[in-house]
Amino acid sequence: MPCDPADLARKAARIRLLLFDVDGVLTDGRILIQADGTESKQFSIRDGTGVVWAQRAGLTVGLLSGRHSPATTLRAAQLGIGIVRQLAVDKLQVFTEVLEHEHLQADQAAFMGDDLLDLPVLARAGLSAAPADAVPEVTARVDWVSSREGGAGAARELIEIVLRAQGKWDELVRGYLPQDGT
Repeated sequence: MPCDPADLARKAARIRLLLFDVDGVLTDGRILIQADGTESKQFSIRDGTGVVWAQRAGLTVGLLSGRHSPATTLRAAQLGIGIVRQLAVDKLQVFTEVLEHEHLQADQAAFMGDDLLDLPVLARAGLSAAPADAVPEVTARVDWVSSREGGAGAARELIEIVLRAQGKWDELVRGYLPQDGT
């Protein structure tokens, strides 16, 4: 059940690790399979920019996916994402392993998922989130639902919430403004 803005800000302020499902969160969930067996996916540049900003702000970003995809591996490498767990059929087990490896508690991790496979992690994460087009069973159970769909800026929106709650957003914006303050 979505939480009120004050509770959302409190949860977001504790986050040190941002984890995302891939298909349906960082993509629109569609996979284009070519005749030669290769596949392609579409990722949002805005989401990718948000990932880079989160990392520059000192947050760790990771991917938890139930499928293996070379496109996911490539996108993670492009963005410098060091935590990439594919074929994560038991996402809760993988989530727990990532927390242990990073020496973090569950309340220091945010997770954005969109489907039933994500529910165990969403129930455990300190901040749970879903894109606007996630299945109803997910949107009814998360702390926050994005106004954007998967693959269309939902991850970026979550990252901005976390950076704002941690007092890092205004500094990031100032870095893009002219030095004369206008």
